[in-house]
Amino acid sequence: MIIKLNKHTLDVDEFQFQYCIGKNGLTKNKIEGDKKTPKGLFKLGKLYYRNDKIKKFKTKLQKKIIHPLMGWCDDSKSKYYNQQIIRNKKVKSEKLFRNDYKYNLLIDIRYNKNPTKKNKGSAIFLHLTKNYQPTAGCIGIREVDFKILLKLINNNTFIKI
Repeated sequence: MIIKLNKHTLDVDEFQFQYCIGKNGLTKNKIEGDKKTPKGLFKLGKLYYRNDKIKKFKTKLQKKIIHPLMGWCDDSKSKYYNQQIIRNKKVKSEKLFRNDYKYNLLIDIRYNKNPTKKNKGSAIFLHLTKNYQPTAGCIGIREVDFKILLKLINNNTFIKI
């Protein structure tokens, strides 16, 4: 199955969802911190979720509960660049256990993996939005739509951006 990002909708089978992307649009040449969403065909990774915030959902994706010390390394000098890590002061990372709602549900878009290239972008997620404000490079959809999407996709799903 392929999720397709069209001009106005994120399309999965007969479902269409409104979305938001990076503040500076789409790019084929992503650079860390450019606030652009990478173009291409990417496999979906794990679903990460806050079990203290999200109680009911169904999915065939591999799941992982977000804990307070979890982060995603965005330090291009680190050997852990573009990987989920346990946060510490030695490695720059994005906090996954956030105070807002955006990462209550998130799917790792397997961008810049195997091999990971330094400074080509990290932490590209499909995550939650309420107001469709531009992201730092991720794709955002509403929680109600995210839960529908989770029922439709599986570990073999790709996203075409």
